[in-house]
Amino acid sequence: MYASLRAAAADLERTGQLIRITETVDPDLEMAEIHRQVFAAGGPAVLYERVKGSPFQALSNLYGTRERTDFLFRDTLPRVKKVVELKADPANFAKNPLRYVGSPFTALSAFPRRHLRPAVQYAKTTIDQLPLIKSWPMDGGAFVTLPQVCTLPPGSKKVMQSNIGMYRIQLTGNDYRPNEEIGLHYQLHRGIGVHHTEYLKSDEPFRCSIFVGGPPSHAFCAIMPLPEGLSEMTFAGMLAGRRFGYAWDGDHLLSADADFVITGTIRKGEKKPEGPFGDHLGYYSLQHDFPVMDVEAVWHRRDPLWHFTVVGRPPAEDSNFGYLIHKIVKELTPGEFPGIRQINAVDEAGVHPLLLAIGSERYMPFRERVPEEIITQANRILGSGQTSLAKYCLIVAEEDNPDLDANDQPAFFQHLLERFDPTRDLHFQTRTTIDTLDYSGSGWNAGSKLIWACRGEKRRELATEIPDQLQLPAGFGNPRMVAPGILAIEAPPFNDKNSYEDVKRLESTPSFLHSSTPSLLHSLTHPLLILCDDSDFLAADFSNFVWATFTRSNPSHDVHGIDAFTEHKHWGCRGPVVIDARVKPWHAPGLVRDTEVQERAAEIVSRYL
Repeated sequence: MYASLRAAAADLERTGQLIRITETVDPDLEMAEIHRQVFAAGGPAVLYERVKGSPFQALSNLYGTRERTDFLFRDTLPRVKKVVELKADPANFAKNPLRYVGSPFTALSAFPRRHLRPAVQYAKTTIDQLPLIKSWPMDGGAFVTLPQVCTLPPGSKKVMQSNIGMYRIQLTGNDYRPNEEIGLHYQLHRGIGVHHTEYLKSDEPFRCSIFVGGPPSHAFCAIMPLPEGLSEMTFAGMLAGRRFGYAWDGDHLLSADADFVITGTIRKGEKKPEGPFGDHLGYYSLQHDFPVMDVEAVWHRRDPLWHFTVVGRPPAEDSNFGYLIHKIVKELTPGEFPGIRQINAVDEAGVHPLLLAIGSERYMPFRERVPEEIITQANRILGSGQTSLAKYCLIVAEEDNPDLDANDQPAFFQHLLERFDPTRDLHFQTRTTIDTLDYSGSGWNAGSKLIWACRGEKRRELATEIPDQLQLPAGFGNPRMVAPGILAIEAPPFNDKNSYEDVKRLESTPSFLHSSTPSLLHSLTHPLLILCDDSDFLAADFSNFVWATFTRSNPSHDVHGIDAFTEHKHWGCRGPVVIDARVKPWHAPGLVRDTEVQERAAEIVSRYL
């Protein structure tokens, strides 16, 4: 039960899970690169004692391993899981009352508590005195990467009505006036967006408070998808084993135990350019207009720690947030998605681009074993909350292999590719919404979705080698096996958004991949082809395959098939499915590290690890 972030850091240091870097480090790229290298090594939390240009210390990689994440919440997590289960479905108590003894009292004892002399109001500072951490060379400036952004509805001072969300904050750069303006990256469909809409109809100023630090549960509460009616403050208190402390600074709500709080007012009718920012898909999110906040005060506690992480191609530190969420809510999946046993929002693919799901066919057992109910279940997934941002939902029937685990990605793909019928099992949704950070679509926040549903007996043996008889058209080459049945082929650089000529040329080349005979459906040994820029990269590691394939493709535009057809609005193919995963001209740039900074950071890390 940690009263502060400093207390958590001290506990980690006592147990050999934290290192101190005592030399001066630069927040411009260098600290982020140190973090990346320590995280990649499975290393400890890092406390930076001397940050260039700032009087404050910083902390990162707090949640850098699953073991450390479990350690931080070792005393409270079991009780929190039970409360979340009850909040999502109170009937659980009647089904198993002994499991939930004491759970209601856990929630009640975690209600927020007001502080009249909050620790965070020890002193004031200014934005330019904070550790201004820039993570990637093309970032638009310094960002807060673990903020807890708190707002209330117009006219309300009821803390239980607050929304606390994690929306990135740009502190410097672009045309923000130094120390006076900062940028907030959020969309209107987020929790804060509801308040934004309400304030547009109100004469009330749109006040906002940004918390940084505090007990480790506080950052996590800002990203946790909570059941309706369970406030972030209550959840943070339960997970901390200590009531969330709050205070008021005029009409601004403060986190009493935060290390820093930035208060201000969001302009209702004005936006400013925010970004670029190296984001969790492994690419930059580009510069766009987002809300701007006028800064009124920057508070901090005595001896504070600036808590940050580094976002980039997963896995990264924030991947362990997903791990912790799964531990808390995994028992709720059947209630939220009836018939679904398991969902894996694939972290290595950037979470939203690819979902792997295991559903169940509970009706009509005497009928032919074709996908039926699992298609309905997949549509439920794509119509619910955060999972609605997914592009690809691959779903299989539990009855075909009760031991299948959606977290075992190679096994899942093998199971699906051995069984699917390409004439029947591909279902598209076009001209819909996708993740704002995903630039593979037809416009900003616009793209398509594909449900790939599979049920039935094994149809084929998947190839593990490239046959000698493979023929490729001019400009194609370097075929590489990624996994059984998955073949990556380098194709000419993509240069025409509306062109399918390369796929047509591939289809017209006589080879084992193309046949006009219906029997090919049952003899496909390479049922999935990936057109790419670097097949060696895709074949080197399965995570490279899922990342490049599903972040660089828009289903309606980039999923093709050999011997394709359309029948009564249904698209299918008789030969292999082809996914065009080449980099397109409209894609956002990928994240590339600065080699000089890498070398400098490596020298520093070598002195401490």
